[in-house]
Amino acid sequence: MNRTRIAALALAATASALAPLLGQSATAAEGTVYLQDPAGGEKTMKSMWTKDEMHKVEGQFRFHPGVQYRTVTRPGPSGAPDYERQVPDPKSLAWQPSYEFAWSVSDSALVKKALTTKDDTHAIVVHAVLRSAEGVQVAVVDRELTGQPATGREKVTGGKRIACDTGEYTVEWSVTRSGYGTLSGKLPWNSNCEQYRTAFAPDNGRR
Repeated sequence: MNRTRIAALALAATASALAPLLGQSATAAEGTVYLQDPAGGEKTMKSMWTKDEMHKVEGQFRFHPGVQYRTVTRPGPSGAPDYERQVPDPKSLAWQPSYEFAWSVSDSALVKKALTTKDDTHAIVVHAVLRSAEGVQVAVVDRELTGQPATGREKVTGGKRIACDTGEYTVEWSVTRSGYGTLSGKLPWNSNCEQYRTAFAPDNGRR
């Protein structure tokens, strides 16, 4: 097995080990850590009916913190100094959040709240704001998704880098189907990176 392959496997093992490290109601799926509102699985959603009880909209939100880092070259052990490897640099850690929205739109057929169908295409407006502990707006995503199926999911890149250890944040979100209603919620998020720094340390935090 060549050096590049071994280094890649080592990085993959490190990333896999990080999945449960956020420890704040985080959910791990296929190596991805995120916070979800409402808590639960993929089909767990908030829902509401229109006043005439003929149309229902459901919504779910996931906040992906998106840890980022650079890699640095380190020499091999004393017995094989030329065995260089690429390893994560703890000093380069930062967050690059993204926002994932899911929705489901149902229409009653003749009977209220019964015999629902999921037809046609819909315009879905997704919105999220990341606020600091002081209530300052740090990042925002706001997008209208036209021609969407009755059931769908969309992940939106935030495009905003958040420095590690800058405190507690609140993520406010909403999913709107015009004419049906708006579902919304909030999630807390801690920007602390200590567990990642420990995992990336040369001794993996052992003393």
